[in-house]
Amino acid sequence: MSHIFDWLFSQYQGVDTYLIVLELLGVFFGFLSVWYSKQENILVYPTGIVSTAIFVYILWVFSLLGDMLINAYYFLMSIYGWYYWTRKDDKNHEVPITKMTKKEHLWSVIIFMLTMFFVVIVYIVNDKFDNWTAYVDTVTTAIFFVGMWLMAKKKLENWTYWIIGDVISVPLYFYKGLIFTSFQYVLFTIIAIYGYKAWKKTLNNNPVVA
Repeated sequence: MSHIFDWLFSQYQGVDTYLIVLELLGVFFGFLSVWYSKQENILVYPTGIVSTAIFVYILWVFSLLGDMLINAYYFLMSIYGWYYWTRKDDKNHEVPITKMTKKEHLWSVIIFMLTMFFVVIVYIVNDKFDNWTAYVDTVTTAIFFVGMWLMAKKKLENWTYWIIGDVISVPLYFYKGLIFTSFQYVLFTIIAIYGYKAWKKTLNNNPVVA
């Protein structure tokens, strides 16, 4: 067991202690956020805001510009989602879980393409296309942008995007040396699978036409 811990912390040689502490805090609040999302609990947003604020700074330090932009976007969308989830209709009912409409599928493609284009420009301007991780980061950024938008709209399909993006992010962060964050995405993948099942069950029990 000691060999595992020695290897784990050897990945952080040369990294300032405060960055390690921040990463652990970001992972903790990120885990809480995803867990609350699975439970369809409004606390998904305040915990998410804390986590994303921390990771905006960490990812800037590690030059993962795409994921830094993801977290800045998450921060803003968490504010919107917090508002949207607390809305009530005329019968004082909360916004229900629904499936995507054809229009929302189209918007998902548009958001994905525009995000890819924007992140590519950011990397080019900052001359950061110097590693394969930059290309992968560009794709995951676009996937997560769509996923966050769909989650804020309480669409079942948001979980599909999270699962795909999380699976890709595990080796990406591992390679970049953010081991705790890589493990976090393993947990995110598992929770996202259960989140999809839980939301689908809720939708099946309370069918709503989008």
